[in-house]
Amino acid sequence: MATSILDLSSERTTEVGAEVEDSRLIESLRAGSERAYEELLTRFQQPVYTLAMRLLNDQSEACDVVQEVFLKVFRNIGNFRGQSSLKTWIYRITVNEAHNTRRWFFRHRRREVELDTDPEEMRNWKEIIPDRNRSPFDVAFDREQHVMIEAALDRINPIFRDAVVLRDITDQSYEEIAEILGVSLGTVKSRILRGREALRDELASSLKSRPALRLVPKTAE
Repeated sequence: MATSILDLSSERTTEVGAEVEDSRLIESLRAGSERAYEELLTRFQQPVYTLAMRLLNDQSEACDVVQEVFLKVFRNIGNFRGQSSLKTWIYRITVNEAHNTRRWFFRHRRREVELDTDPEEMRNWKEIIPDRNRSPFDVAFDREQHVMIEAALDRINPIFRDAVVLRDITDQSYEEIAEILGVSLGTVKSRILRGREALRDELASSLKSRPALRLVPKTAE
C-alpha cells in the first residue's frame, strides 16, 4: 500500500513539474523568445511528425502538416488559455490539420509539386531515425510488417484510426485522447475498441490473400 501511495505521489510530482515547464515555455513563446521556439520544436517536432505520418501515411503530406501545425501554434499561442495541456492542444491541432489534408485529398486530384525550399530547413522537418545496426533480415521483416499495418490503418474508418493511433502508437491516455478529439471518454473507448477490431480484420484479410512468408533462420554469430 505504501508503494502505491509513493507511486501516486511521484506521478503527481511529475505532472506538476510538466505543468510548470509548460507554463514557462508558453510565457516565453508569448514574449517572442527565439530560444523558446527552438525548445518547442525540440520537444514536439518529432512527435507531431510521427502522429501526422500515422494518420496520413504519406511523408510529404506529414511534413506539410508539421509546418502548418507549428505556424498555427506560433500564431495562436497568445490565445491558448491552458484548458488542456500544451501537448494536448498541439496534438488537437495536428489531428485537425491531418483531417483537412485528407479532405483536400478526396476533393482534388493529388499532384506532386517541387517546392523551392531551403534544404537545411527541410532536413529539420524530415529527421531520419538513426540506424540501430540490426541485421538486413530483421530490417526487411519489420519493414514488411510495418507496411502491412500502415496499409491496414489506411483502410479503416478515419474516426477509428485517429483513436487507435493516438492510443496505441503515440501512447496517449484515454483522457488526453478525449480532449484531443473533443469527445467523451466513453466515445474514445468505443472508437478504440472498434478501431482495433477493424484493424485486426484488415490484417487477417491481408495475411489470407498473401503467399506464405518463407522465414530464413539467422546464422549463429
